[in-house]
Amino acid sequence: MKPFFLFCSILFFGACVFNKEITPPNIIFILTDDQGYGDLGIYGATDIETPHIDQLASEGAMFTSYYATQPVCSASRASILTGCYSDRIGIHNAYSPGSKVGLNPEETTIAELLKEKGYATGIFGKWHLGDAPEFLPRKHGFDEFFGILYSNDMWPKHPQQGTVFNFPDIELYENETPLYILEDQAFLTKALTDRAINFIQRNKEQPFFVYLPHPQPHVPLFAADPFKDTKIEDFMEM
Repeated sequence: MKPFFLFCSILFFGACVFNKEITPPNIIFILTDDQGYGDLGIYGATDIETPHIDQLASEGAMFTSYYATQPVCSASRASILTGCYSDRIGIHNAYSPGSKVGLNPEETTIAELLKEKGYATGIFGKWHLGDAPEFLPRKHGFDEFFGILYSNDMWPKHPQQGTVFNFPDIELYENETPLYILEDQAFLTKALTDRAINFIQRNKEQPFFVYLPHPQPHVPLFAADPFKDTKIEDFMEM
């Protein structure tokens, strides 16, 4: 498993304190898998163009220091959702498909805390905190889940399949239901984003928490046709 780096964008709207007389802030948490500090234009990247992310940073708060508790997928995600050092809650690796362990249902996640405050909660993307029924997102405070249960490279098309690994098919899930087997992942980034937007539109009259952990740009890399071979001026027209 490659080292795991995080880019997090947390957008707060409205007041930043919980008060019966003040509308609670909506929260959107965008997590991009394996994206490093130097992969964004706002932080100096010259070979990758990220105009929309750069705009978010320039119009909001831009941070220059961030620490992940572990350089692997499951452990980092456990820390993000629970606020705990991942080793303390027994997660220090990246779970493989069919793992018998996952995020302990006894742990409290940010989704559960916000749900107690009246928030609608949704996750759209990669979970990777256990794929057994007792560990799925809706067991940890999320109202809705649309995405994949572990890393996008854990599938039969892995270059070491049959030698080092023997991964099963990877499936796209809606809540606890597998929809279909993923043969191509080019559509996934847009599909996850569209689901997140739909969730926001449906819950705009109440506070909401959107967790959008995109599988990309973790390898294998995929881009939808409209985004292939584009330049910055093409992005600005989208």
